[in-house]
Formats: sequence, C-alpha cells, structure tokens
Amino acid sequence: MKHRLSTFLFFFLALAFATVQAQVKQISLSRVDEMADLPQPLQIIDWQQMSKNFDRTIYDFKAKGQYWPMVWMENNNNNFKQPAMGMYTAVGDVRQGLQHHKGMFHEALANMGAILGASLVGIDKSNQNGMNFTGMLKNYFNRDTKWDIMMNNTAPEVALLGGGYGRDWWYDVYPNVLFYAIYEKYPKQKDFDWIAKSIAEKFYKADSILNGNYNYSYFDYGQMKPMKNQICLQQDVAAGHAWVLYAAYQKFGDKRYLKGAISAMNALESNPINPTYELLMPFGAYLAARMNVEQGTNFDVHKLLGWTFDGTAVCREGWGVLTGKWNGYDISGIVGSTVDHEGYGFLMNTFDMAWPMVPLVKYQPAYANAIGKWMLNAVNASRLFYPQYMPKEHQTIPEFAAITKGVIAYEGIAKSSTFDTLYKNLKAPVAQGDGPKWVPGKNPAVSQFSVYGSGHVGIFGSIVAKTNVEGILKLDVLATDFYKNKAYPTYLIYNPYQENKVINYKIKGKKPVDLYDAIAQKFIAKNVTEKRNIAIPKNGSVLIVETVAGSKLSKGKNGLLANGIVIDYNQVK
Repeated sequence: MKHRLSTFLFFFLALAFATVQAQVKQISLSRVDEMADLPQPLQIIDWQQMSKNFDRTIYDFKAKGQYWPMVWMENNNNNFKQPAMGMYTAVGDVRQGLQHHKGMFHEALANMGAILGASLVGIDKSNQNGMNFTGMLKNYFNRDTKWDIMMNNTAPEVALLGGGYGRDWWYDVYPNVLFYAIYEKYPKQKDFDWIAKSIAEKFYKADSILNGNYNYSYFDYGQMKPMKNQICLQQDVAAGHAWVLYAAYQKFGDKRYLKGAISAMNALESNPINPTYELLMPFGAYLAARMNVEQGTNFDVHKLLGWTFDGTAVCREGWGVLTGKWNGYDISGIVGSTVDHEGYGFLMNTFDMAWPMVPLVKYQPAYANAIGKWMLNAVNASRLFYPQYMPKEHQTIPEFAAITKGVIAYEGIAKSSTFDTLYKNLKAPVAQGDGPKWVPGKNPAVSQFSVYGSGHVGIFGSIVAKTNVEGILKLDVLATDFYKNKAYPTYLIYNPYQENKVINYKIKGKKPVDLYDAIAQKFIAKNVTEKRNIAIPKNGSVLIVETVAGSKLSKGKNGLLANGIVIDYNQVK
C-alpha cells in the first residue's frame, strides 16, 4: 500500500508540474517540407556497424590489395617530436603515402574525423593495438608556424596541397572544432589541456580583433590579422569560433570565452545575407538554441536554420540541403550545392551536419519534427554514396567497387556528372567524386572514393538506431552534444507515417526509469525496466528523457528538473 501511495503521489506531482500549455508547438522548415514524408526506396543500413567496419578495415597497416593500406606512419616530427599517422584523403591520391613529400601530406579532416567517429561508437583510439592514434593528432597543432591552433596539415611544405593555410578560412577553423570534440572524449590525453587553451585564446583574441566584422577570406592566427584573397568572404566562420569558445567556457569556466562566443554569434546573426560557406552554419544554429536556454540570449534560431537548409547562400552560391526525387530515388537531406549541375551533395557534409542538428532539439523541441524528418531523409539517402548500395548504372566506376572493401564511399552524389566529358551517359543520381580533378591526368579514377568523408561515419553510427517499425528512427540526442551539462539519456523519435504508430522502446540502462516526453511535456510511462510500447503521433515526434524512476521534480530558471537535472527547458519557473 505504501508503494502505491508513493507512486500515486509522484504522478500527482508530475501532473502538477506540467504547464497548462498544449504540447510544444512544432515549427516547420520550408526546405524540409519539400522532402518526402517516407523516402523511397527506403533502406536504413546499420550505421554503427559501418562505423566499426571502417575503423577495423582502414587502420590495418598490413592490408592487402591494390591501393592498400590506407594508412602509414611518418617521422617528420612536425610540431611535436613523435611519429604521426597518415591517412589517404582519397583512394590512390598520388600526392600521398610514405613515398611522396616524405609522407608528410595527410589531412586533419581525415585523421580527426576518423578518430572522432570511432570514439563516438565506443572505440578507444588512445590505446588500439598498442598505438595512441589520439595522441598523434598533436602533430596538427601548428606551433612551428606560431599559429598555435589545429590546422588541416602538419607543415607549410605540404599545406597548399590540401585545404587551409591562409587560403580558405573554414579549413583552418574546423580542425579545432573536431579537436575540441575529441578532447571531450579524451580529457586526460597528454598536452590536450594546454593545446585546448591555446586554441581558445587564439579564437578569443581573433574575435576581439574582428570586432563583429567577419568579412574576410581567412585569418592569419600567427600575425593575428584578418586577410582577403580570391576566396569567398567567410562570415559563417563566426559559428566555428563561437562553438569552440563556448566549449572552452564549459570546460574551463573562463567567462572571457563566453563573452567571445556571444560576440561571435552576434557577428554571425548580423549578416544581411546568408553567409553559409561550407560546414559551420549548423553549429551556429545549434549554439543559438543552446545559449538561449542556458545563457538567456535571444538569438534567432529560425533564421540560422533557414541559412543552414535553404540553399540561399550568396557567395558560395546555393550551398545548403538538397531535396528532390531523381529518377525514382529520393535524395533529399544530403548537404552540398543545390545549383552545381542542378545538385551535388557530399557525404562528409551530410554526416557532419547531423552532429549539431540532432542535439539542437534538446534545447528547442519545437524543431523536433523538422529535424526528425530531415534526418530520416538524410540517413536513407546517405547509403547511396556507398557502391554496394547504389545501383551500378548510377555509379561512375562500379568496376572498382571491390577496392573500397565495403567501407569507403564515393565523395558525392550529383544530378549529372560534374566532369567535363566523362560519365555523361549516366542518369541521376550519379555517385562520383572530385579526386581526379585535384591532380588532373595523374590521380586515378578510384580517387573518387573518399576516405576522408567516409571516416566521419561514426557521427551517424553514434546517433542513428532503428526501431521495430521500418522508417521510424531512434536518434540519440546526447551523442554529439559536447560539453553539455548533466543530462539523462534523451532520444528523438519521429513518425513519418500518416497514422499513429506504436514502437517497442528499449531503455539505455538496466535500472528502472520513468519516461518523460519533452514535446508532450508529461511523463508517459513509469518504472520501465527493459522496454515499453509507446505511441508516436502521426507525422509527429516524441522526445524521450529517461529519468531515474521516482525522481524529485522541481522547477528552476532553466526549466523542469528531475533530481536537479534539466529535463525540459520549456518549463521555467
């Protein structure tokens, strides 16, 4: 009887804490509205397994086969006196490997992406077969050049072979975003603390110098001067500065970094046109949602999401999210140019956009349906980058598919071949890559297979899981919510069907939990020990928070709390 009374009291209190509001009203995104409710042909592959297969296959220094292995060790001691691991950017790239440029040309986007992806699915890259691959990333910290930030290459000698190094700003900033994410996974890695602080200091000082004006092509972090060249002005780098600075604030507690993050976000939002360039705008949208509830800011989340999705970018014309059905294939959700050859999307960009977009929903559940629908489309279409999942008649080089060993994808998918004369007979969608254009006449056709893009697969691998209902995904909202405050396991589940559906929901741990839906703003199940059937409304979502069973509820300025941990940012005192 005592147990029944306490249970009744708990749910009476839970009901009392629920507001008189209706459930969280959903806000649509026009670009997502163009996407299929249920994309076809529908096939959701096992992304976690793909992530583990990639890691096991790529990090094999004794791999057999033409163009293998994909990794090598070099001892140039750039920036740190230690060996460094090289990874091919694309299969067969003639500029890379131990026989070229002293083995020095390898890119942080490949190495860091692969380490982050593996770490997200539970692989310890600091101690794998006796190798500390995580620690080797320090070679990208360019202290020899006095820039003192992570860069896409280890030294100026090979810098112009890849991106960045005073040409293209996002290439200089994004490795630091990747590093900070990896740093959270490996907080005890030697030297990472002071490296992280150095990056934060550089970004804070750079933002102070820019003083709200990011209208530059790049920033010289050695001379601390903004610069212009023939490349687009990249105002959206402000989002990268802001993300790193906010992460640094969460890690170190230095309020200067919070000030810098807010300053950079103000600079981003003040742009009169859509300044999207490559990968960074989604991080701005995420930060807007998060900082609004955590710091009391009032950033325009909808505006930044529009800039992310809509393809209205001006300088990088048409950059955004693709939509449409090409010859019976839904390709909606992939990220890239909406205008290049009528559409050219890239795998790495698609993987990496999920990183900030899915956790955004935790802070702003009004976008649950929009993000859930986009992710379903993106996850479904992304399998088509892989030769084993794209029909041969839609691939440029299907005869070389075996070289990928099932883990390396084409770099992109285009509506028509982007090569001047090659592959013009192929009908959309066309799986292809830019590798042969990087070194015309020398890079082989197989350089269309993208090692660097495929390495980021762990982002999907850590977020995406299937349920027992085809087409209904269970998305881990916390997987890429780096430097977050304490939180209970949280999952976004979107129902793309025109009718209510019931799924079999499995909890994360073994101890009993109560299931709170942050969209309906109420508890929907109690004392769940393994699994429970839960209803998902038609074309709607649930945002499930697994609280400790019988948690004490309270309200604070940041929202509804269970045992002192926020479970609903929309219910404030």
